Amino acid sequence: MSNVHPFFRLMSYARKYRQQIWTATTCSILNKFFDLAPPVLIGAAIDLVLQKENFWANPFGVQGLAAQLLVLSAISGVIWGLESIFEYAYALQWRNLAQTVQHDLRLDAYQHLQELELAFFEDRSSGGLMSILSDDVNQLERFLDGGANEVIQVSATILLIGGAFFVITPNVAWLALSPMPFILWGSIWFQKFLAPRYAEVREKVGLLNGQLSNNIGGITTIKAFVTEGYERKRIEKESNQYRQSNRKAIAYSAAFVPLIRILIFMGFIAILYYGGLEVQANRLSVGNYSVMIYLIQRLLWPLTRLGETLDQYQRAMASTNRILDLLDTPIAIHSGSQVLDSVVSGDIQLKNVTFGYAANFPIVENLSLEIAAHKTTAIVGATGSGKSTLVKLLLRLYEIQSGNILLDRIDIRDLELRSLRSCMGWVSQDVFLFHGSVLENIAYGSFDATVDQIVEAAKIAEAHDFIQALPKGYDTIVGERGQKLSGGQRQRIAIARAVLRNPPILILDEATSAVDNETEAAIQKSLDYITKNRTTIAIAHRLSTIRNADRIYVMDQGKVVELGTHDELVANNGIYAGLWNLQTGQKI
Repeated sequence: MSNVHPFFRLMSYARKYRQQIWTATTCSILNKFFDLAPPVLIGAAIDLVLQKENFWANPFGVQGLAAQLLVLSAISGVIWGLESIFEYAYALQWRNLAQTVQHDLRLDAYQHLQELELAFFEDRSSGGLMSILSDDVNQLERFLDGGANEVIQVSATILLIGGAFFVITPNVAWLALSPMPFILWGSIWFQKFLAPRYAEVREKVGLLNGQLSNNIGGITTIKAFVTEGYERKRIEKESNQYRQSNRKAIAYSAAFVPLIRILIFMGFIAILYYGGLEVQANRLSVGNYSVMIYLIQRLLWPLTRLGETLDQYQRAMASTNRILDLLDTPIAIHSGSQVLDSVVSGDIQLKNVTFGYAANFPIVENLSLEIAAHKTTAIVGATGSGKSTLVKLLLRLYEIQSGNILLDRIDIRDLELRSLRSCMGWVSQDVFLFHGSVLENIAYGSFDATVDQIVEAAKIAEAHDFIQALPKGYDTIVGERGQKLSGGQRQRIAIARAVLRNPPILILDEATSAVDNETEAAIQKSLDYITKNRTTIAIAHRLSTIRNADRIYVMDQGKVVELGTHDELVANNGIYAGLWNLQTGQKI
């Protein structure tokens, strides 16, 4: 976490918007200038009526009370018009700026999130990350939408009214403005005092969102195990902790306004009392005395609103800190610069590869194997032997700790990540379908595909018939994560997606382990077709699906312990033969 204050980090980030910021700030200041001008005109009108002073005659060549009042009225009209114009302008500028910063910051944070390695997501809840991308970004937008303008206008009010007081009557002005240093110092101290309280609030809301997201994702399990009451208590606990942290922050922020009012009251009394004495001594006109009384009231209300603005500011800074800390998270897996040739043979070599999800606990250690181009290579073994880990290493979803992985004799760390992953099609056991139509999910990653190409891919994947039987065919909405479809249907759509992409390397990560025998037969039929003349890596639990593989690796505790074809491995009477015997019930 950076030690730089989040405001300065945000300003550094928002440097490209500085022209808009200056424009919005200028409009805010000009609006406040014209907003404070009418009291001056009121004072001039009072002096003009009471004292018959003709100070408006010289500049405009206007004589007589009626004519001069008419001039004052015209000037008032211009000032009111300009005030309204600049109020519209600053509202437009600040609101559009808030939307722009919100939009860009969310996109930048999301893009950075996509580039982080999988290990980052394993250590964090999706709800907590959603809280940053949604709630924290919106909190910043709320401050920029109104709070930033409020801070600028309060500052402009203090300067303009202070300047006016010193012009009108310097010997009283210093008494009226004497509370200002205490107010400003108190505001700075108070916002530092509130900062950790609102940081805790943002942390608690992240935990709450994480629990809510987790429960919504697992709603089927909650219903099946009748744990609605238990989960309500867990949400109640997180929500109550969020409420308590907010309550502490509110208790302190609510005390700000009464303290400010006491200090402002001291300035008001100074103007009321000493200003009246100056009028009696004929050192101050009645009009100017009225102006000062009116302006000190105009200073009072913005400063009392400063407490609410300060509250918004602290919430925004706490949120900004979380957003920028996410952006500061270093990317562990960096893309290479080399692009693969247009024709990828798919020859893969792993040389002395070591990797573990946790330090000193390797999943694979000094692993070496070869995957021949245009052949089907199967990798089998017990759960936890490191089979699926190899797939993630090939895709560089994780970085190997030592050794080399070569694709067409090029170290994959030298390849552009986009180039590397584009040449591979991955069908996993846990198929993820996006909320959308069947057509959109098959075309995912091949967005330029025609409808005819999508239908042809579905036919190859043995998916076309069941898709046509759906209520709206290819336009049927599959639901979040494809929950409206069966496991076998989701698998066939995933295979159709891979077929449509037509990758030179196809990775099947236990693609048939969670389906029934009929579905497996249909999937196997499509796989026999699409694996021809293609480098295929099959991670298998069901050995019947890979018995025709050109080469089979048997893994155990992160090492290759057997190698050969199906017949050779069965004849060796080793681990593979034992697994085959267990699954088929045959004796060897």
